[in-house]
Parts: sequence; structure tokens; C-alpha cells
Amino acid sequence: MSEINNQKHTGESIRAEGLAMTYAEGKLRTPVFEGLQLSVHSGETVAILGASGAGKSTLLHLLGGLDTPTAGEVFVAGQQMSSLSDAARGALRNRALGFVYQFHHLLPEFTALENVMLPVLLSGAHVADASKSAQALLESVGLGHRLEHKPGELSGGERQRAAVARALVNRPACVLGDEPTGNLDEKTAQTVFEIMLALNREQHTSLVLVTHDRRLARRLDRVLELHEGKLRELSHDEV
Repeated sequence: MSEINNQKHTGESIRAEGLAMTYAEGKLRTPVFEGLQLSVHSGETVAILGASGAGKSTLLHLLGGLDTPTAGEVFVAGQQMSSLSDAARGALRNRALGFVYQFHHLLPEFTALENVMLPVLLSGAHVADASKSAQALLESVGLGHRLEHKPGELSGGERQRAAVARALVNRPACVLGDEPTGNLDEKTAQTVFEIMLALNREQHTSLVLVTHDRRLARRLDRVLELHEGKLRELSHDEV
């Protein structure tokens, strides 16, 4: 029997309890944060603000199971990450999480269609089904005419739209974004952001976005600030 519970998850997409992270180098200990609590509900959009070096990317990596916390637990779609084997944790990430970074991380030797197909193929789907899902999502982000183009043949905004499509192609419980519009000009950033919000509403997928753009942060349901190792909620008037 699989370690992953495949029941349809309702309620929370991600929960962190007592999360702590300390980096160790020799005898030196550098605490990033300790005792963080976070709950993200299905379909909810959350912005995380904070100064450079505050630990925002570290927090995102922990929430996505890409790193292991010093203490505390992370639950994704109801599954306790620490209770899973490496293989099961990877399968859960592929099924329940999507990732969008400041840099698109598309594989340069593959076309846009092939890049977006990959998460579906990794989940065990048939090639024809993966192609159909990937094409439909690329068309929804305005790249139906660029399916066979490789990343080097796409503009920066097109590459990031392909990355968004890849993150959402498995209809995950939550998408984690680390400055997903940070490398784009204002107009293109706005376009990519609007696409992410539209897909959030359509798929009921949660969004947790690390951003420095307070104007964009105000568009999300909740805004959190990571400051001196503490996570606090801001009113939209404070943003």
C-alpha cells in the first residue's frame, strides 16, 4: 500500500507546526526562525514579505519538503512529510505541490509542451494523457502557438508562463512561488500574476508567494511578514 493517502483533501493544503530552522557550520549555530505556525486553506492565496536574508526562501523550501526543518512538522494535503520515505515524499510533492521560481528552470533541450508534460509523466500518466493536459494548460496561459518552441526561443514572460503551467498541470493542492515575477518587467509581471490568480480561482489551488512587490501582495487574501524569526499577519492597510 502506498504511504500517501490519496483521498481528496479538503480544508488545509499546507500546515506548519512549531517550525524551526538552524544552520550549523562547525560550532557556529545560526537560527533562522523557531516555532513558526502557518495554516494555508484550500484555494487561499497568501503573500510572504520580508527583508532579504529573513528566511523567506528557507521557509518555502521547508513547506515544499525540499529541506528538512531542525524542529517542527509540515503537513501537505493532510500528509505529515517527516513520516514519508524519500520516494513517497517526492511523489507527494509531484502530486500535491507546484513550484514557480524567479528563474523559470525549464529544461533547455525540451519544448514548452515537453517541459509541462514532465510532472504528469512522473505521476505515471500515459504520454497521450500528459500531452493533452499540458497542451490545454499551455493554451490557457496563451502559449498554444508556442508548444514546440524550446525555452531559448521564448521571451522571458513566455518562459515564466510555461513555468506556471508546469506548476499547475497536476492540479496541485498548493503552488509555492519564490519571487515568480521578480525577473520580469512591470507589464509582463502583471500578466503572469493575473494568470496565476485566474488559475487559482479555476482550479481552487492555494498560492503561497514570496514577493517584494507589496502592490501584488495586497491582491492576495492574506499577507504575512517574516521578521526577526517571527511570522506575523499584516492588515492590507499595513502593506
